[in-house]
Amino acid sequence: MATQGKNLSHYDKDQLPDAAAMRIGIVVSEWNDDITENLYKGAVETLIDCGVDQFNIHRMNVPGSFELIYGCKTMQHRSYPVVNRRTKKPLDAIIAIGNVIRGETAHFDFVCQGVTQGIKDLNLNKTRIPVIFCVLTDDTHAQSAARSGGQHGNKGSEAAIAAIKMAAIKNDH
Repeated sequence: MATQGKNLSHYDKDQLPDAAAMRIGIVVSEWNDDITENLYKGAVETLIDCGVDQFNIHRMNVPGSFELIYGCKTMQHRSYPVVNRRTKKPLDAIIAIGNVIRGETAHFDFVCQGVTQGIKDLNLNKTRIPVIFCVLTDDTHAQSAARSGGQHGNKGSEAAIAAIKMAAIKNDH
């Protein structure tokens, strides 16, 4: 694994765009929930640490990683109430959180390819809401654990940083 011995989740808040007014959606797969819940926790903690109001973080659960595509598409087309106001506005970015662990069949390859292609397609649609790919695709459960709060950091935290950066790009255009 390329991340051997490295924690990749460190960030410098001073180098990030202002996230105080950002609204972030997170779609979480319920499959391998011990991993996806750790990724979700890492994402939320990082978003809040970077200034996103906890009430501006919206969660949706889906059964598995393949269903992340529909969940993210649904989030892209919804409006969410703005904290302390009656107005509604779309999200600034969405994080897709999932985990696929290689098994003994080709199912792993089909799911990984489908989810990757689906998330890519969502980033090309007309909603202009970026979708961040936070789907661990590992050979073993231990590798996934190491990347969801273990020795290699938390990919959820990294996805939160990517969401903040992409939301800033979206909002500048």
